[in-house]
Amino acid sequence: MIEIGKYNELRVLSKTEAGLNLTDGDKLVLLPYQYVPKGLEIGENVSVFVYIQKDGRLTGTTQKAYAEVGDFAFLKVASDGDDGVFLDLGIDKDVYVPTKEQKRPMQKGYKYVVYLYLDENNDRLLASSKLYDFVEEENFDFEEGDEVSLLITEETDLGFNAIINNTYIGLLYHNEVFDNIQIGEHRKGWIKKIRVEGKIDLTLQPSGYGHILDSKEMMLAELKKSGGVIELGDKSSPEEIYHRFQISKSAFKKTIGSLYKERLIMLSDDSIRLITDEDAE
Repeated sequence: MIEIGKYNELRVLSKTEAGLNLTDGDKLVLLPYQYVPKGLEIGENVSVFVYIQKDGRLTGTTQKAYAEVGDFAFLKVASDGDDGVFLDLGIDKDVYVPTKEQKRPMQKGYKYVVYLYLDENNDRLLASSKLYDFVEEENFDFEEGDEVSLLITEETDLGFNAIINNTYIGLLYHNEVFDNIQIGEHRKGWIKKIRVEGKIDLTLQPSGYGHILDSKEMMLAELKKSGGVIELGDKSSPEEIYHRFQISKSAFKKTIGSLYKERLIMLSDDSIRLITDEDAE
């Protein structure tokens, strides 16, 4: 079965004046000659992105699309249309966003996070910036502490909303973000908490004892490279700590606390120092 708005592996059936006829054994897809890979012969398979032309004909391209149907993606408005705008999908087929599917008015030249889907009436490729209409709100396939992929969608008063694993939506709180985050950016993240009402709190740093073990090794290595002293301590700001180690202040305090208990470092409000053999004596 051919999936419109996605890549399909199809067999070359025949040649026409306009291009190659491809098939899945049932329907035909036209692959125009400008998209035909060199050396492709009848009977061979080729992967193409399939869409519907205005005349209703199934058409394929070997160009690389930025996203497929069912994906959330960060796309640029290429042009204005009647009652909507067209987004650049990276191929010679733009994606239409009806005005009613725009969370806020979309302007030419700007990029927006959208969801790609098919018009249920005619299988036309469409997109929407009303993301909450397309995310799952239950049956989560992860647990607290799991690593996930994130797509940053917008900044709010509380923090940054992000699409999780191309399926769910969660929140990164402002007071736990110490890096420069951009809308449309893909990030690695972790599930911090799944609330009773189904809302998901996210973090950009892993948690748990395994993470502390990794941080301890990194901290000791940094101390040795820095001559045994690092000018950061309990009174240092979260931003200073993140800039140096890419971990939160909470993780930093747990790490140096563990190293201190093992008598590997000495602590002050503004620095940590590696204990030497002379100190041990």
